[in-house]
Amino acid sequence: MLSKRLSGIEESATMKMGSLAKKLQAEGKSVLNFSLGEPDFKTPGHICEAAKRALDLGYTHYTSSAGIGELREAIAEKIREENKVDVSAENVIVTPGAKQAIYELMMGVLDEGDEVILLDPAWVTFESAVKLAGGNPKWVKRLEEGVKYESLESVASENTKMIIINSPNNPVGYVLSDNELKEIAEFAVDHDLLVLSDEIYEKIIYGRKHVSIASFDGMQARTVIINGFSKTYAMTGWRIGYAVAPTTEILEGMLKIQQHSVSCAPSIAQSAALTALSSPQDCVKEMVEQFKRRRDVIVKRLSEIGLRCLNPEGAFYAFVNTSNYGNDMELTERLLKEAYIVVTPGSAFGVAGKDYVRFSFAASIEDILEGMGRIEKMF
Repeated sequence: MLSKRLSGIEESATMKMGSLAKKLQAEGKSVLNFSLGEPDFKTPGHICEAAKRALDLGYTHYTSSAGIGELREAIAEKIREENKVDVSAENVIVTPGAKQAIYELMMGVLDEGDEVILLDPAWVTFESAVKLAGGNPKWVKRLEEGVKYESLESVASENTKMIIINSPNNPVGYVLSDNELKEIAEFAVDHDLLVLSDEIYEKIIYGRKHVSIASFDGMQARTVIINGFSKTYAMTGWRIGYAVAPTTEILEGMLKIQQHSVSCAPSIAQSAALTALSSPQDCVKEMVEQFKRRRDVIVKRLSEIGLRCLNPEGAFYAFVNTSNYGNDMELTERLLKEAYIVVTPGSAFGVAGKDYVRFSFAASIEDILEGMGRIEKMF
């Protein structure tokens, strides 16, 4: 009874492993979950208070499909000041999570057979969203190697329509260099391509500065910035994200899909998001400091155990090479059975990840140290 479009779509590996962890915990097992990309901090109190005020004031009805005007204005101001991209509120659509914005963009601009370039490994939803819209993913390896014009050229064709980038990156944690962004920008301009720039981890960055590709010459007119509040403000359950589209045509296309699917983003979450943006950002700095401390601990302990990973420059993931202990699926299964540790196999993120597993260090220092101790004992 299912549609053909679902035949090539896999269940989200990150969600699957997270559900498995919860099931084992419900059975009384002492499970340590390093699979989900979700900050373990509570949403800051002033943001929660804003939601309570919204409830008390009766902001519990539909909003404009594109989002409340004040929030769209605040997002546009943020993009102008921080990302150096000259946009207005008319370029902004507020969505129920950044994932919905990605889906709407794919459905809005891709036709059957259009090709989309992905940097391998890539977050699991990119490939599925492309396929659901009838597109064909084309992979360019970007693990420890940098992205070059020639590597993009090698997979391009007359059907290529879009490039997807994600910096800071999930699952590897790299941050694209200015030179890489320049190469991608030149390629996009030369081939008249759209760029989806997923910048959801822009604030969770260590010793680097986030640069939006839309700020490069010629790129504002062809870049769709995707972002949200889940990672920066520990608001994953609030389901509030946004897209900044370069043209009215693209934004109105996304808006049609939003109107006929989810109507609008949650009204109360929009009120909370407005407070998050317009308030002092001390809470963000504190969370990032904690993530950096955790990163330093997990990378050090993994190295002592004999597991190599790139030092993450952003996000909260360690992408760990498993080649000394079998492939990614073998080590994932072993960690689960012998140590009650849940991770995500790297092959879920693309072919380049088949000898890697992803650890999320959005977990307490105590859990990280306990987990590394279990792994050391297992080996």
